[in-house]
This record gives sequence, structure tokens and C-alpha cells, in this order.
Amino acid sequence: MNDRPTALITGATSGIGLALARILSIEYSLVLTGRREASECADELPPGAQYVKADFSDPQAAVAEIEAAMRTAGLSRLDRLIINAGTGYYAPVDREDSAMIRETLDVNLAAPVLLTRHMVPFLEAAGGKVVFIGTVAHRGSPNMPAYSASKAGLAGLARSLRSEWEGRIGVQIIHPGPTRTAMHKKAGYPGGSLERFFFSADGMAEEIIRLMERDRLQATVMLRAGFRRLLTGKWS
Repeated sequence: MNDRPTALITGATSGIGLALARILSIEYSLVLTGRREASECADELPPGAQYVKADFSDPQAAVAEIEAAMRTAGLSRLDRLIINAGTGYYAPVDREDSAMIRETLDVNLAAPVLLTRHMVPFLEAAGGKVVFIGTVAHRGSPNMPAYSASKAGLAGLARSLRSEWEGRIGVQIIHPGPTRTAMHKKAGYPGGSLERFFFSADGMAEEIIRLMERDRLQATVMLRAGFRRLLTGKWS
């Protein structure tokens, strides 16, 4: 690592997380996490980024791996913590078994709570900021009850920490609208003709970074941003 500001991005090996990493690598030294083995994703990650394999379905082990890697690298400050890792299943409530629900809650809520707790000294040393990546589904979405509940909990966590850490550490939650990523296939989302109107991962990452520069607690990327990108020739 060098004297540039440092950002930690979870869920950074695909989709929005990878797109965020590629853009932010211009300005930040990066610590990136994901479930994949390093050998499987090294060629896709920005050059110079430090990669930590961390599976958030086991929150305690994942957070221990991340903290240990940061201390081994000699990092004592963290300017941005971007909690992007997420999972979920497209299924009605009577089709989600306990293992599916447990994984969704662990990855989307338990792990973020635990990670923010352990990153407090690093963030405080830099006067840093936590950015949670939520979803428009946090208000409730048919056939994704556990996912929606976990993201609603994440929004509650952001509100609580914003109040608790005022003047010490910045807190923000950004809710992306529909985005074309591999998560839909994994979740079992059937797709359809509306997918052509979804944001690309790169386009959504650009919108998230734009909103990160603001001090608002909560922001949502939806149709208005899409229309603006279309008019400026940035839609893809």
C-alpha cells in the first residue's frame, strides 16, 4: 500500500462491487473481498489491489480474515468501507428453507454489523466513511421476503450508526435500482423483457460513486438517473 487513501470493498469480484473497484482504483489503494479463490479472480481485479477471500455466510470467520489481512499489510487507517456483498433468493416465503434464510441474513446483515464494529478503529483514524449498498427492495419485494427484510435491517443499521457516530465516522446507504448482474441468475430471478431497462453494473457503479460524494444518509438510484444517462449518451 502507498500514501493514497484506502478503500475496502466487500463483494468485489463481480457485478457492482467489481465495477466500483475498477473505478475507485484510480484514486484509492484497495482491499477487496469475495468468496472466490484468489487464483480464480486475480486477472479480473484492478492491478495492485489486495484481495482477501472472505465468505460472509460465516460472518465471524470472514471478518477475522479481513482484519488480519489489513493488520498484516500494515494498514491502520480506512478512508472508505463499502459494504456491497449480498445474496438472496427469488422465492415466496413458503419456499425459502431455513438454510436459505440463514445465508441471506448472515451475508446481508449479520456480517455488515460485525464488520463495521471491527473497522471502527481504522475508520476513526482516517475520519472515514461507511457506505452500505442496499437495494430498492428494502421497502418490500414480492417473492424475496428474507432478502427484503435483510436490506431493511441494513437501512436501520445505517440510521443507527449515523446518529451514534456523528462527527466521528460518516455513514451512508445507497439503494441501487435494478441492475444486470450475475446475482439475478443465482437468486433464481426469471428475468424477462424488462431486463433491457436495467442498469449495467458499470453504469450503476458510476451513479453510486457520484452519490458517495454527498453527505446524505440515504440515496436511491432509479429511473431519473437512467433517463439522465440516456440523454447524456452514457446508457449501456
